[in-house]
Amino acid sequence: SPPLAVTHGGKKQLVVSASKRTRSYDPVSGKLIWECGGLGSNVIPAPVLFGDTIIVMSGHRDPNLQAIRLGRTGDLTGTDAIVWTNDRGNSYSASPVLHENRLYFASDNGLLSCLNARTGEIHYRQQRLPKPYTLKSSPVGANGKLYVATENGDVVVVKMGEQYEVLATNTLGDDMFIATPAIAGGSLYLRGQDTLYCIRQSAATSAA
Repeated sequence: SPPLAVTHGGKKQLVVSASKRTRSYDPVSGKLIWECGGLGSNVIPAPVLFGDTIIVMSGHRDPNLQAIRLGRTGDLTGTDAIVWTNDRGNSYSASPVLHENRLYFASDNGLLSCLNARTGEIHYRQQRLPKPYTLKSSPVGANGKLYVATENGDVVVVKMGEQYEVLATNTLGDDMFIATPAIAGGSLYLRGQDTLYCIRQSAATSAA
C-alpha cells in the first residue's frame, strides 16, 4: 500500500496502512503521531482521505475496512476514532474510488460494492460484474462512470450512484489488464500485456 500525505489542523502527516495496523508519522521528524490496529494481512489498497477521515482497507486474511477520524494521537485501537468498518467484499489488490460521498471498491473475484463514505451505509455490496472476472487493477472514475479493467480482457463501465447499473462491457481481443487505467486530456489509457491502448471520442463525433 502506498503512503498518503495529508494535512490536518495545519500539520502534515504521512499515513501508512500495513499488515495488522495503520500508522501516521510526522514527515519531518519521523515521530509516530497515531496508530490503529485492526487491518488484516497483505494490505495493498491505497488509503483515501474523506474530509477529516482516513479510509484504509485490507482484503486478505481477516479482511477489514476502517474509517479513522483524524485529530487524535496515540493508540486509537478500539476507540470511537474508528467511525465505521466493513469486513465483506473488500479489495485485496485494487484501490477504492471516492466520488460524491460514495466509496466504490471491487474484490479480486469481480464483486463491486458502493458504501456511503461518511457513515458506512451500504448502497450495494458484492454485486457481480457481467461475467466471472478476476481483477488486479484498480477501478477509475470519470464523467459519472466507473471503469473496471479485468484480467479477462473486458473493461466494464458502471454508472456511478447508489444503484448498481452496468452501462457497457467492452472487449479488447484476447488481452488482459493488470495495470490500472489512466485518464488524461479526455483519453483513457489501458496497458495490456503487450499493447498500450488510447481510447477517446473522435473529433467528428464530438463536433456532431
